[in-house]
Amino acid sequence: MKHSPRVACVAILAAILIPGSLSAQQLDLGKSLQQAKALQKERRYDDANNLLRQLAAEYPKNADVRVVWGRLYLEHWQPADAEDLFKEAVQIDDKNAGALLGLALVRAEGFGSAADLAHQALKNDPHLVEAQELLARLALEDNNETRARDEAHKALEMDPKSVEGRAVLATMDWLADKKDSSWDPHDAHGYELAAHFFMLNRRYTESVALYRKALELDPNLYTARSQLGLNLMRLGRMDEARKELELCWNAHFTDNATTNSLRLLDTMKNFTTFKTDNTVLMLDKKEADLLHPYFETEMKKVIATYEKKYKFKLEHPVQVEVYPNHEDFAVRTMGMPGLGALGVTFNYSIAMDSPSGRPPGEFHWASTLWHEMSHVFTLSMTNSKIPRWFTEGIAVHEETAANPEWGDRVGPEEITVVKDHRLLAIAELDRGFIHPTYPSQVVVSYFQGGQIVDFITQKWGWDTVLAMIKDYGQNEETPAVIRKELKIEPDEFDKQLNAFIDSRLGETVTHYSQWKDGMKTMIELAGKKDDDAVIKQGLAIRDMYKDYVEAGSVYEFLATAYADKKDMPDAIDELMRYAHAGGRSPATLKLLAKDLTEANRKKEAADILDRLNYIYPVDGEAHHMLADLWLDQGNAAGAAREFAAELAYKPINPAEAHYGLARALNAENQPEKAKDEVLSALEIAPGYRDAQKLLLKLSSSKQDLPK
Repeated sequence: MKHSPRVACVAILAAILIPGSLSAQQLDLGKSLQQAKALQKERRYDDANNLLRQLAAEYPKNADVRVVWGRLYLEHWQPADAEDLFKEAVQIDDKNAGALLGLALVRAEGFGSAADLAHQALKNDPHLVEAQELLARLALEDNNETRARDEAHKALEMDPKSVEGRAVLATMDWLADKKDSSWDPHDAHGYELAAHFFMLNRRYTESVALYRKALELDPNLYTARSQLGLNLMRLGRMDEARKELELCWNAHFTDNATTNSLRLLDTMKNFTTFKTDNTVLMLDKKEADLLHPYFETEMKKVIATYEKKYKFKLEHPVQVEVYPNHEDFAVRTMGMPGLGALGVTFNYSIAMDSPSGRPPGEFHWASTLWHEMSHVFTLSMTNSKIPRWFTEGIAVHEETAANPEWGDRVGPEEITVVKDHRLLAIAELDRGFIHPTYPSQVVVSYFQGGQIVDFITQKWGWDTVLAMIKDYGQNEETPAVIRKELKIEPDEFDKQLNAFIDSRLGETVTHYSQWKDGMKTMIELAGKKDDDAVIKQGLAIRDMYKDYVEAGSVYEFLATAYADKKDMPDAIDELMRYAHAGGRSPATLKLLAKDLTEANRKKEAADILDRLNYIYPVDGEAHHMLADLWLDQGNAAGAAREFAAELAYKPINPAEAHYGLARALNAENQPEKAKDEVLSALEIAPGYRDAQKLLLKLSSSKQDLPK
């Protein structure tokens, strides 16, 4: 959003009107700052920047110069530079309200105590309405409507014409479907702010309408036009999005989100689209043949499962866009690179990383798909009125409901927060997603949301979750929903939730420090090749933290030590524990599959490799291994899929892959297709004896005449 401009040197400019009250030097400074702000308003950023650089050199001890300069950088999409200038201003004058407000505005878009800084600014300047407006905005972003309403009214008491104060109050009415709000700001910036809140609440269609309303009043409000373009992209309306973003570009509004999004739209020509009655799948051409069978099958499965589970029929096909370049996915989502998420849902559209967009084994694409698809249902069921914490909590719950081995494992961040009793109250949990106060709080909030839904499902049942979804669709707030559906007070729920989490993680939390020390010892022992000591140490600490399946897990150390001692049954057992605990390393899972095959446990080996398809299907060797195992077990259809995947991966030995596919197709009683594959193998390797034999067999087989 674009914040309303602040007169950074109010006292100086006001005093200009009082003859004799200021020196000539001060008058010159006041006029120069006024000139810089006028240049900024005209979007003559270079001229304003040059003037302010000169003023900073002439007045090195003047905090207001740096405040005005910082606001220029903040408007010009350079928050880091703006923050540096605000900090310099605070060093010059730690009571400067404008500098404190500037820091608050920067922190409001990232980590840190934006509200505390805004309060400090108000303490030093009780009439600083923009700081009060920021407090109202922050409260509403946290979904704390009571506090947002109080803070907005305070802004209106300070300035009855406060656009943002009125916009916050109007937004609360509009979010509650009160179409005619008495607080309607009738102002472009007010509608822009309201559109921002609808975007945060994933109500993109209404957000688009409000951005358009803002632009009707001020066609040159390019912050709103750029956001309009981004929201049109979120709705999959790419042509309209391009038009709005190009208008920004042509007007020299070239912030990173606008620029990146236009570049991304140019890359979309590299995608291939696959459609069914209820799915639209968009894949990069270079991996479409490989991923299409896996993704489309899983999309169909999850929609069928959820329509039954949620008792809700989707009205439109679900579109899934799969990006092999993570930064393209980030730009598609936020307009900016650097996003840590794996997938994002926009109504009926899902954008997500491709398995090839992350290091092998870093994420589980099927788990991510089930997570995001649950958002399609919960957002559709509530017209996006469901709180962020609850829709995310349901999505996290669904990952392990689909398969206990899916979903993210509990990490050190969550263990530390549970140990220190720093989980947020349920009524405040949205704050952990919108305004985190420490870098890992978003991750912790996902964990906590998932635990809440696990707890409710276990104690009150899934139908209670569905009832809560319905309540949120009717604009009820979390405390009221807890009282209505769970029959307890929110504070009591928080206590019971903590006890539930302790029952799950208590042993890990209690022994976490001991586990860390034991890991260090085990690593040292492994370095000395002392297998017996490694085994003794590993068995002593393994079950203290069963969820740890990252690189260098206890399971892997134990398996290596057992294998060194030629004790393959125990080595296999440890790797099976690793797999069932949610381990995702393709190399480790392939090693396990090979060990199981050699131990004549071929069905289990095939199960492990099939599991790998849901994690990292970009592995030709794994596809070939699974295809051979399934063909040996009589699963010709599965083998054909895997050989086809190997071919799509561009194998080192394509002749062998074509021959394998021919064998599978022949076993499926598709002789003509099998013959085509044999011929492809022989075109590559004319002397391939096994392929020659199969071709002879296919050519000499009896062919029925058509009736």
